[in-house]
Amino acid sequence: MLAGEIKKFFSGDVSNDEKTLNLYSEDYSIFKVRPEVVVFPKNAEDLKKLVKFAAEKAKTGEKVSLTGRAAGTDMSGGPLNDSIIVSFTKYFNHIREIGKDYAVVEPGVYFRDFEKELAKRELLYPPYPASKDLCALGGMINNNSGGEKTLFYGKTEDYVEGIDIVLADGEEHRFEPLEGEELRAKLRKKSFEGDIYRQLYKLIEDNYEMIQKAKPGVSKNSAGYYLWNVWDRKTFDITKLLVGSQGTLGLLTAARLKLVPAKRYSRLVVVFSKSLAPIPDLVRDLLKMDPESIESYDDKTFGLALRFFPAMLKLMKGDVFKLAFRFLPELWMFIRGGNPKMVLLISLTADNEKDLEEKAAAATVVAKKYPVLARNVKNDAEAQEYWTIRRQSFNLLHSHVKGLYAAAFIDDIIVDPKYMPEFLPQVNAILDKYKKQLIYTIAGHPGNGNFHIIPLVKLSDPETRRIIPIVTEEIYQLVFKYHGSITAEHNDGLIRTPYLAEMYGDKIVALFEKVKNIFDPLNIMNPGKKVFAGLNYSLDHIKNA
Repeated sequence: MLAGEIKKFFSGDVSNDEKTLNLYSEDYSIFKVRPEVVVFPKNAEDLKKLVKFAAEKAKTGEKVSLTGRAAGTDMSGGPLNDSIIVSFTKYFNHIREIGKDYAVVEPGVYFRDFEKELAKRELLYPPYPASKDLCALGGMINNNSGGEKTLFYGKTEDYVEGIDIVLADGEEHRFEPLEGEELRAKLRKKSFEGDIYRQLYKLIEDNYEMIQKAKPGVSKNSAGYYLWNVWDRKTFDITKLLVGSQGTLGLLTAARLKLVPAKRYSRLVVVFSKSLAPIPDLVRDLLKMDPESIESYDDKTFGLALRFFPAMLKLMKGDVFKLAFRFLPELWMFIRGGNPKMVLLISLTADNEKDLEEKAAAATVVAKKYPVLARNVKNDAEAQEYWTIRRQSFNLLHSHVKGLYAAAFIDDIIVDPKYMPEFLPQVNAILDKYKKQLIYTIAGHPGNGNFHIIPLVKLSDPETRRIIPIVTEEIYQLVFKYHGSITAEHNDGLIRTPYLAEMYGDKIVALFEKVKNIFDPLNIMNPGKKVFAGLNYSLDHIKNA
């Protein structure tokens, strides 16, 4: 029924066939939610008409809502909805402009295509995730993504300079940082947008100290609405709220992104440690050298790469004999002492080769102070093979493990790195209690204290489904004990929204609910994410695969 009504005013494509609905029922999370229809807007006019249509339906009491979707690689269930999915990659996929230090892009642009265009100009958009070959920019912005370069450069929230978005009034609006008379003019404006500025300004001012105290004490966070970033009592910047809002406040049409010059030279130092004990102190010492990134993966991830060597070989695009030769140091380590408990990838960059050589040599010297094996990788092709293991581990789990599912439900925790010696063993102890139901890998960003835990489970097993909320609660209580965040870069979606009250407290969550009502009073924009969500709905929509 919805499909037929939408086709009357929509210039884009409208689909409700079985194949399309099944495809858009899933992302990379553990959930499955079947939509009623999937639409592919061609332009902003399509989006405006669609929002007004949904609003009119909602006013009459019909359950109609809109959920934006880019590449569908989200691990939280963020782009899933039982009503209308709005897919952007088919038509909203243009790089509108690339300037000296900025780009204007549409939400359906795949990052891999954007990266190629930037490389031609020796420019970099740093906050890309490990899924950079699969994801699109709309999802990255709406999730406030981060990745291997976040340690040095920061997250998505640091690179969005302006946003064009269709709000719940069915009109397209532009948001960018404002101060002085420009801000006062917005506050005086008699319109839906003016109401947003006035109400949001009052909400933040009336609760300023409480909001600032609520900001998690970690270097990156994607949980909740980032009210603490909007107003510093000089600049009022609603883009800081829209970034990471997971499409719950409007439908993104374009974004202006800050770019930086790419460093001319890079070098990878790889560290293999048979114990977790020296990692925190080693990371602390390596941070003094300003690495672009310090990434990690554990023994289970490395074992996975060996187990699925043919698939990994294909991803590495290499010759089996050459690869075997390049990985001789790892083979030698196996012979001497077994699989390393953790592998660190330390990425160093510079604009001249001499500085880079000095940095790499110094990093190797630092590593030798600890009971680890360090390699100064001087070949770019060899370095890329290590990165492939790090970036493709989830994809391998997702695609190749028969009978088990790579279940992202405790996949993005973060604490201050200083707590790692105490924190990580306790994480392992919790997970090991449930080893009959799950096996797991740990990869992540130790420089930030951010770890991605991906359990392998049989989702059709009732016992597995029973323990998912139990394991989640135990891990999250540990995160709260160390003043961390339940999501550093993957966002809330269906999996974490029910836990935001535990993380922030009822008063802050009440402010989040007011923000939602200010922007979306009819609750037509991606409902059930960020606010107004119960755990039972999420548990009821776990896949049976």
